[in-house]
Amino acid sequence: MSEETDKRDKQNSEIDLIDLFNRIARTIGIWLRFAGRAILIGMFFLLRKWLPLSLSIIAGLAVSYGLKKASNSLFSSDLVFRNNLVQIDNLTNRDITGTTADIIHRFNRLHTFCEEGNITALTGALGESEAVIRNIVDISAYWIIDLNKDGTADFVDYKNNHNVYDTTNIRMPDRLNIRVRIKEPQELKNLQTRLFSYISNDSLFQQRNRLRFEQNRELLRRYTYEIEQIDSLQKVKYFEETRRNPDKGSQMIFLQENRTQLFHNDILSLYRSKQGVESELSLHKDVMTVLSEFPYPSRRVNGITFYARKWVPFLFLLTLIVLILFENRKRIADISRKYKV
Repeated sequence: MSEETDKRDKQNSEIDLIDLFNRIARTIGIWLRFAGRAILIGMFFLLRKWLPLSLSIIAGLAVSYGLKKASNSLFSSDLVFRNNLVQIDNLTNRDITGTTADIIHRFNRLHTFCEEGNITALTGALGESEAVIRNIVDISAYWIIDLNKDGTADFVDYKNNHNVYDTTNIRMPDRLNIRVRIKEPQELKNLQTRLFSYISNDSLFQQRNRLRFEQNRELLRRYTYEIEQIDSLQKVKYFEETRRNPDKGSQMIFLQENRTQLFHNDILSLYRSKQGVESELSLHKDVMTVLSEFPYPSRRVNGITFYARKWVPFLFLLTLIVLILFENRKRIADISRKYKV
């Protein structure tokens, strides 16, 4: 009796599973047919209404052209600085001083002034006349990203969405990118000098730079002393003989061949380090170094494409909505009468 009951329960459960799968399959089929029908209706609707939709695209291009002619020209250019105040941690390849972040923060204060239209603050910060400042539309600073930590700049993080916890693709600790939007590109060269002075004249950065010079000079003297010591030691002790004294209680005598002790690699290593410090003292004297100057922009940023990316889709969607409402005007009227809207 119990065996028959178990068999019936098993058959019922199998039937329930089959019924469940059938229902799921029917539901998926209904949705697929609905989606296919909607796609076909939409395609035929677009084909029937090709003329007003095409006119909406033409209208979007016309509006974009009119806005281009009516608006002032806007040019964009990028400048790359090297921060000379960094101290790189060899283990994490990160700046332990945080000066690059401080410099980017200082530049982004100018970005805030530009957004607020604070001409007085920009004039005081950059030391330029109000007429020149009014040509500046925006000044922004961004991190430069190094992919795979190979020491090469790969791209600029314009969206400021880089994961700071990523240990493979990192922010370059000593590089930063400055993007300027300006109305008159002839002012870029002068603006580059003003931006350089804006950071270099900061009292805190000047103190850090003087301290860097003192530390590098002290390190250079130490390298020079160490090289002289190793060089003199090499002359006196070009190689040393180390022999093990024979054991008195044994007749066997172990002799060790002469071992030559060279200092060539040590001297070369110190020379490379010394040359690196000399390069820092002679090539990077200021708080920052310009690695890439502002290139002269070849064309304006706010051309037809700049406005068309916004206005063409907007007018196309607006026209599409109007056509759909007009096509279904009778249904909308019936629904409004039914519910007394």
